[in-house]
Amino acid sequence: MRTERSLTRRLDRVFARLDREPERPAHIDVPRMSRHRVVLFTATLAFYLAIVWAVVITSWLVRLDWQVMFFRPYQQWPQIHAFLDYYVVLGQRGPTAVMVAAWLGWRSWRQHTLRPLLTLATSLLLLNITVGAAKLGMGRLGPHYATVIGSNEMGMGGDIFPSGHTANAVVTWGILAYLASSPRARRWLSALSAITALGVGLTTVYLGTHWLSDVLLGWAAGLLILLALPWFEPLITRAENALFDLRDLWRARRGRPVPAPAVPVTPAPVLLKQRAAPAEQPAPAREPVAPARGPRAPVHRTTGAHSPRSERTPVTPAGSRRPPHAERVPRGTTQPARP
Repeated sequence: MRTERSLTRRLDRVFARLDREPERPAHIDVPRMSRHRVVLFTATLAFYLAIVWAVVITSWLVRLDWQVMFFRPYQQWPQIHAFLDYYVVLGQRGPTAVMVAAWLGWRSWRQHTLRPLLTLATSLLLLNITVGAAKLGMGRLGPHYATVIGSNEMGMGGDIFPSGHTANAVVTWGILAYLASSPRARRWLSALSAITALGVGLTTVYLGTHWLSDVLLGWAAGLLILLALPWFEPLITRAENALFDLRDLWRARRGRPVPAPAVPVTPAPVLLKQRAAPAEQPAPAREPVAPARGPRAPVHRTTGAHSPRSERTPVTPAGSRRPPHAERVPRGTTQPARP
């Protein structure tokens, strides 16, 4: 019963959020190119160039590629072949772009902003340009079409270096973490996208469609695009403003009301004034103030003989509740014994 009630409450909360009117968030966290991100970008670029150089000179990495290919993982574990045939779809550009664009489109409508869709379009455009140029420029053949054992198969008219499946998985699923609205969601989505991209890359090696070095270069290529996205944020903002201006112009031509821009309104400062007394009520009379006291005259001691404290007569102060002590004897005298 408790499980059903908790599930019902969660569903009610989800539907309550869906029923709310679309609203633009007051503050959109746009990532900036920080020093930490620049360091990661530089290190990833160095790793990218090192992989390319290791393949070009036919180093130990190429020998490792051939050893993995001769191992034929798809023959070692044939029981998972059917599952991995479907899992590798998570790295294909068409299906993944449609799924992610559907989610980001709904989010853009809810938040009254085009930034999620424009960011996805920018990342996919960068992916096609950079990875496509690298594939055509290096022209490496895949394991199924290799001609000479032990060679790097570069410049043979192929198009598999770097792995497009791996780079696309890194960018497409990583863009969800990039656009996350909270640090906690960003951490969880980053871990999930990294595991998905890792699985897609290893799946292509299992199926024999890519060398291991193709997958390593695909990971680096996708990560470079995600790290470079803050440099394109000003361009994305300009494109969004231009599209909104075109929408407003089209609405104005059709005679539709143009919505006011969502600008945060700052409250005006409130001046506190003294409240005036009503005319009917007389002003309260002020209490008389006693005149200020003048300086006290100095008190001078007499020059006569000073009696010791033991010879002084005890005096009860005026207004005291203590009765006078008739039997009190000065100090230094002997007191008679009591009967």
